[in-house]
Amino acid sequence: MDSTGNQPNTPDVEAPAPPAQPPLIPGLPARLFAPRVGMLRALRHRNYRLFWTGNFLSNFGTWMQHVAQGWLVLELTNSPFLLGVVGFAQFIPALLFSLPGGVIADRVNRRVLLIGTHSAMLLLALTLAVSLSLGIITYSEILVIVFLLGTASAINAPAYQAMVQDTSSREDVLNAIALNSLQFNLSRFLGPSVAGVLVSTVGLASCFYINTLSFLAPILALTLLHVQPVAHAAEGSALERLVEGFRYIWTHRHILILISIVAMVSLFGLPYLIFLPVFARDVLGVGARGLGYMLSASGGGALLGALTLANWPAEQRRGPLVLTGTVFFFAGVLLLALSRNFYLSLAGLVLAGGAMVTSVATVNSLIQGLVPDAVRGRVLSMHTMAYLGFSPLGSLLVGTLADFWGTPRALATSAVVPLVIVGVIALSVPAIRRLH
Repeated sequence: MDSTGNQPNTPDVEAPAPPAQPPLIPGLPARLFAPRVGMLRALRHRNYRLFWTGNFLSNFGTWMQHVAQGWLVLELTNSPFLLGVVGFAQFIPALLFSLPGGVIADRVNRRVLLIGTHSAMLLLALTLAVSLSLGIITYSEILVIVFLLGTASAINAPAYQAMVQDTSSREDVLNAIALNSLQFNLSRFLGPSVAGVLVSTVGLASCFYINTLSFLAPILALTLLHVQPVAHAAEGSALERLVEGFRYIWTHRHILILISIVAMVSLFGLPYLIFLPVFARDVLGVGARGLGYMLSASGGGALLGALTLANWPAEQRRGPLVLTGTVFFFAGVLLLALSRNFYLSLAGLVLAGGAMVTSVATVNSLIQGLVPDAVRGRVLSMHTMAYLGFSPLGSLLVGTLADFWGTPRALATSAVVPLVIVGVIALSVPAIRRLH
């Protein structure tokens, strides 16, 4: 101050700006990782980056095996119905074991559980690869192995979904779910294209061996995680914990409706993936490489859907996304069923893939935000059961109808019914449209 008590007239001096933080991933702008607004903000967390990367590499191998497996079964049996039975064997464990998996996820160390399930899946994929290389693979062996793979996956899934929040943070959980969907569908876009080329050049067994190696990535990532143990569920029998989870859903109507929508997507819509080999070989005549492109088209659409969710503002309502996504998903499946043009079929697959992610992943994000931690694993296990558990029933239904009507007509019929049901839900339950 001067002698009059006033501040001296000194020039303003700006405080030095904080040093710019380097991007977490070289070549990408740092703003993508900015808290609350960055599209990749969940990747700020070291644990989540490890978790995301390990699962991306594993899913890449899994989608390669999916192409080879469907083609192998069709070559061995030449039967759409038996192809549907394989889909049933692969996904029926989700109906049987997802709920027990949710109870386990709320009671044990999730990281250790995931290491165990991924190790089991590695050994099963290796068994399939070696049997095929030795020329001793049979349809029955495929059924047994895919059932066991499905069982390990069903037990794995609730803990896996709960770990999305465990490895990120509550404020970033919606973005983490979107990025998790992004990695899954990026692998779904890339894996089948690579598999289609390998099947037509190197042979089927290469895809099974690559899938075996891919399971090492999440196992390594999980061993490097630094996560705090989560609070386990209150003491009590597994049945009591399971009943508590059902009671929670039954008394929260909006959660029940959301899970029912996912179940409808699984029962009437997801079988389209199982029957793509039939469309590729018998309907469109594009062979194994064309099958790879078809699966990649579905994955590419799903990738676009995941990018949309990653950029979705947290304050904007997500209920309309669920309803709109479900309608467009079944419209895409219907277009696939009716089309006899390869490029039009690809368009239907892009639409179905993107809309399915928009619907199912948005339901997952709503559950993560609405459900308390104490029952999160069990409620997510019911989401998993709805998403994967009803698909085998749909595969059997479409496969049975396909033997009488043909695959395109059977799939078209399964897509029309839920379109009407979603319309009824949208009109009669306005609370779903208002969910944030």
